[in-house]
This record gives sequence, structure tokens and C-alpha cells, in this order.
Amino acid sequence: MKIAYIATYTPRECGIGTFTNNLFKSMLPGNSNPNMENKGFVIALNDNDLTYKYPEEVKLTIRQDYQEDYLKAVKYINLSGADVCILQHEFGIFGGQSGVYILPLLHRLQIPLIVTLHTILKKPSYNEKAVLKEICKMAQKIVVMTHKAIEFLTTIYDVPEEKIALIEHGVPDIHFCPEKVKREFKLENKKVLFTFGFIGRSKGIETVIKALPAVVQKYPELIYIVLGKTHPNVLRHSGEEYRISLLRLVKNLQLEDHVVFLNEFIDEQDLFKYLYACDIYITPYLNEAQITSGTLSYAVGVGAAVLSTPYWHAAELLANGRGRLFDFNDSDELAKTLTELFDKPEERNELKKNAGEHGKKTSWPTTGEKYLALIEKTVKEKSRVISHREPEPDLFLLPPFSLAHINRLTDDTGIIQHAKFGIPNLKEGYCLDDNSRALLMVLMAYRQMKDMRALELSPIYLSYMHYMQNANGTFRNFLSFNRNFLDEIGSEDSFGRTIWALGYLLGNAPNDAYYQSGKLIFFNASPNFEKLKSIRGIANTMIGISYYLKSNPADDSMTERLRNLANVLVNHYKENQSSGWKWFESLLAYDNGILPLALLHSAEILNDEKITQTAIDSMNFLTEHTLKDNYLSIIGNEKWYKKEHERSVYAQQPIDAMAMVLMYHQAFFVTKDRDFLNKLYTSFLWFLGENDLRMSLYDFETKGCCDGFESYGVNRNQGAESSLAYLISHLTVLQAYEEFHNSDLKLV
Repeated sequence: MKIAYIATYTPRECGIGTFTNNLFKSMLPGNSNPNMENKGFVIALNDNDLTYKYPEEVKLTIRQDYQEDYLKAVKYINLSGADVCILQHEFGIFGGQSGVYILPLLHRLQIPLIVTLHTILKKPSYNEKAVLKEICKMAQKIVVMTHKAIEFLTTIYDVPEEKIALIEHGVPDIHFCPEKVKREFKLENKKVLFTFGFIGRSKGIETVIKALPAVVQKYPELIYIVLGKTHPNVLRHSGEEYRISLLRLVKNLQLEDHVVFLNEFIDEQDLFKYLYACDIYITPYLNEAQITSGTLSYAVGVGAAVLSTPYWHAAELLANGRGRLFDFNDSDELAKTLTELFDKPEERNELKKNAGEHGKKTSWPTTGEKYLALIEKTVKEKSRVISHREPEPDLFLLPPFSLAHINRLTDDTGIIQHAKFGIPNLKEGYCLDDNSRALLMVLMAYRQMKDMRALELSPIYLSYMHYMQNANGTFRNFLSFNRNFLDEIGSEDSFGRTIWALGYLLGNAPNDAYYQSGKLIFFNASPNFEKLKSIRGIANTMIGISYYLKSNPADDSMTERLRNLANVLVNHYKENQSSGWKWFESLLAYDNGILPLALLHSAEILNDEKITQTAIDSMNFLTEHTLKDNYLSIIGNEKWYKKEHERSVYAQQPIDAMAMVLMYHQAFFVTKDRDFLNKLYTSFLWFLGENDLRMSLYDFETKGCCDGFESYGVNRNQGAESSLAYLISHLTVLQAYEEFHNSDLKLV
């Protein structure tokens, strides 16, 4: 039996990684059923581009936030000859919103899938629920570690109970003599309390510290050992703030001689020495929402006397006299219980006895046998039925998302407008259009990928907008490289694109400072909204207002402004449409998709049938003339397409492809018509060679996008507008793919 494992893995400091390492070893020949020749390999998840010196069983790694790595991994698994795949699932270890990046891998998997769930949320977000339900649908068997988990899966996630197997968290088969390890640690004359695991505010360690003064008064030999590093996610966002607060608390309560913090991630041999050396083990977590606790499993497994708050796993595992519970945040109750157990050692010994008897059933050799039995049963039931799904966007065709060219074009003033091939053309300076597009793109990148470079670039583009705004709220557009203004008032298109980016910022701000800055610029500009005459300037402004209203729906004044602007577009459509010509003008010009897109965004807010129908009719007309041959053929800017004349094919530009991608994405969002996702993806492939010239505009070397193509071929210059259009389209494809998997729809 050949088994593929997907999870984090040692030496990465992660509880899931330790679990997977133990599971892998427990199913090797000699550690499990001797009649089965088991072998396997591991696909390991890496975090934030960190690398590790993995053991030989790790054959491939997946960088958490790189979707293409997941697709390479499934290709490897399918060609490996593996009989079954075991996935360890925890939301924090996979990339994408709510870990959605794992779904494309699982969709392509051609062997049976068993999933071990380490977290099951009682109140999941929409995306968390959708992702987990999809994983459970694809798995043949789902392993959980508590009865509460089964209850959640069946009642919240609609998982059939017959699909679920209960296998408790395994415990290493490691034994020490308590007296010897106490002597080794020089704790033989101490009463030892112990807590271990990653440190964070949810662990409630302050509850124990606050309980100690009352216990120390009677038992001055008491010592509380807290073993574990600060959780990496906590460290990344808050540093050692929590640990420092605990140290202050210890000092304020004059407990320096009674509390020891060991800021380490130690191997299991040393960990078990501490477990055997302690008199009482404590898990003082602050809320009930913990379906599985490996630290608690270890403590019960070695037969420790355990005290815990009544989170879900503890309430179940410590039942029947295997431990004692105290209320969340209740230091007084904990102090009384500790004193009682030290006063009555026979009660403490009874807890140890009951826990130890249960622990014999959860050793890793025993747990490994249970997993093997489940694997045998799963494989005997034949390979999982791979549903014949209709074609989906193939992410193998997407180059890795990269900000390399944008970094190249950006300095501390803003993004350079043009490039000669892949080199910034400083002679052309900067423009508001491109800095607005750049802000939109980096905000999307940060929202979807948590790309820190994208976050760092955001204030550069935002400050450019602020610098270019006039006192009356309008904007200049062009700035020379030596920072001289080149115009007094920019085009209405550039005004609208700026409002679009600002509106998106107000709905998706990464922090309050950016929100407040964007809000100031947005509302300074707002008196000019209804002065606009250009329908594309109006359309771009409408999109920005729509994004703002999604997070500020109570702004009735802005809602009415949106309605007024939408009616301007609808009236243009009425005046120009005729039999066979369903459009806003007497020609199809540039950036055409932006017009139906603006109405689709407005329809989402205004719920106006007239606006919705105009959006759909004009979109269908544009589709008829640009997407009729199963690839996108953009209206060329050379001569455009005048009513009753021939359409222009050449001078096709990336902003038109971007508008089509965005238009179909919003159409799917509003209508839930899955056909729009196929059209979205087809439009995106224009960048990669599915176009009239059958040539890719994306440059795989520079990571930029060419400026379009003429009759002679591709314009190899890679300015900001083109590259940003590509990147915004790329991010939209990824977002649409995620939304598709979070819905109950399937592509056709």
C-alpha cells in the first residue's frame, strides 16, 4: 500500500506537522500490520517562502500562497502510483481565502482521499463553510477526533455520518519514571504545574497565574512551567506582546520564583519528560471553540492529572473521571481546585489512573492500526468515483502571479507611465490613470494573497492621488519625472478611474490610515461626480461609488448619485440602440466592457430592473461582436467599429481585455449564470495567446505585459497600463475560481 500525505511536516514547528510525522511513522512496516507492505511519501506545506531541511520521505513541497504549486503536487501524486491520499486539514496552512487553494488539487486527484480534520468551526464564515463542505464532498472518508466533531459535521456541514470515522488523537508511545525526570530537572522538592504548546491570548495562561498566589500561600514549593514559543501568526502580527504581558503579571503578583517560561519548541522525548514530571497539567483556554487539542491528548495519554476549562475537546476527553474542569477565566475556582488536589493526593492519583487507562487506547501504534484499517476499507471499496466535471479554468495555464515588473516601474513618486520593452521610460513621467489602476491592483493582491509587497506599494499610489488633487476636488493627470505638473485638469476617464480605486479602497482598506486618507480624497472629489459628461468617466465613477456603497449601504445621498449616473448611461443606451445595435454610442470604441460593467455593479446596489436589463442587453451585444469564435477578438483602436461599417481588428489593447474579464465576473456575481465564468476565462486567455494573432502578450521573462498588438505583431513595450490590466485580470480569474468553488454551481 502506497500512501501520499499532504500536510505540514517536521522540522517545521507546527502541531499538524508533528501529528503527520507520527502518523507516517506509525504506518511504516514493523510499526503496524505486519502483513501489509506499507510505504509512502509526504507533500509538505511551507509557510511564507520559508524552507526546511526535510527528511527523505518529503518528495515535494507546496508554498502556501502559490497556487501553481498545488497543481504541480497533484500531478506528482497522480503519477506516483499512490493508492490513497491522506490530507491533514487546518484552515491556516493552505493558501487563498479560507484555504481555498487546496480545492483545485483535490478536484484533480485520481485516487481515494481520506481527510483528517483538525478544526471544525461551529460558526464558520461563508467561505470557511463552503471550502470545508467541498473538501468533505470529495473525500471518501473523513477522520475526526471527537464526538462533538461528528455532531458539527452532520448538522452544520451536511456530511453523511457513514462517511465519518472517529479516531482519537494519537499519543507517542514514550514512557519515563516520574521520580527520575523530576530529579533530572531538579524538581524533586517541587509541586509542578505544567502547560505547553504555542502561546497566544486564546490560551488563557493569565488565568493560571492569577490563581497562583492563593495556592502558593499554602504550598510555597509550587512552580508553574509554561513551555512553548509564541504562535508564529501571533508573532508575525503582534510580536511578543502577550508573553511580555504575562511576565508583567508575574512580576506584579510577586511570583517570579514560582513561574518559569521556557520559550522553546522541544522534541517529543524532552516534552514527555516534562509531562511525566508534572503533578498537574492545565489547559486554561478562554473559550469553548476548540474541537481538538493535541496538548490535552498528550497529557491524558501519559496519565497526567489534568485540569482544564470546558472547551469542546476537554469536556469530552476529561469525562468519566479522566480530569477536572473549571470555568473559563475563573482563577478563584482554579485556585480552590488546585489546593484541593494537593490537599488530597488520593484524588489526584485517581485522575492519573483513569487518564492512564484511557491513554493506552490512543498510543500511536494503536492509532496507526486504526488508520490502516480505514485505508484498507476505503481502497477495497474501489477507487473513489472521479466525477466527470465539465471543463474548468485550467490554472496550469496561468503564469505565477508576480509584482516584479510593477516593482521595476514604481519609484517613491508613483508608477512610471511607459516602458521601452521591459525598462521604465522615465522621459514620459507619471499619470493618474496608471497610479489609480496600480492602487486597485495592489489592494486586490493584498486582499486575496496577503502579499506584503502589495501592501507596501499602496501608500505610494495613494499619495500620488492626493498630490494630484486640485482644491476643487478635480485631479491633474500627468506629472513629469522631475515632478512638474503637465496639465491643470486631467481627463474625465482619469477622474473616474481614480474614484474606482478609491471606492475599492473604502470597501477593502487594509488599515484605518489608508481608509481615512482615501475617504478624504474620495469625498473631496464627490461634488464633481454629477458634472461628468464622458460616459466612460461616468462608468468608472459608478464602479467606485458601488464599491463604497457595499460597505456603506446607509449612505442614501451617495445611492441617489449612483442612481442618477446609472440613468445617464441608460439614457445614452436608449438614444443610440436600434434593431441590431444594442449599445450606448453609435460606435464600439475603447474600454467597451466598462459600460455594462458599471451598470452591473449599479444593479447589485440599486436592484433596478431597467438598469439590470440594459446591462445584460449591452453585454450580450458586446459578446456577440467580440467572443463569437470561442476566443476574444477585441475591437481594435485603429478605427474602432462604427455602426454599419467594418470593425477594426488591430491596435487591440489590454485594458479592453481587462474590462471583459471584469464584466463577466460581475455578471456571474449578479446573475449566478455559470456560463459567464467560461466567458471570463476565455477573455483572460487573450493575454496568453488566445487572440487574433495567436501570440502571448504576457512576457514570462520580465513578468510584464506587452502594450497590445498591431497587424505586424505584438507591441513589445510593457507600460504600466498594460501590465496592470493583465495583473488585475489575473487576480480576477483567481477570485472567480475561488467564488466558483465556494458556490454550489458547476461550470458547463
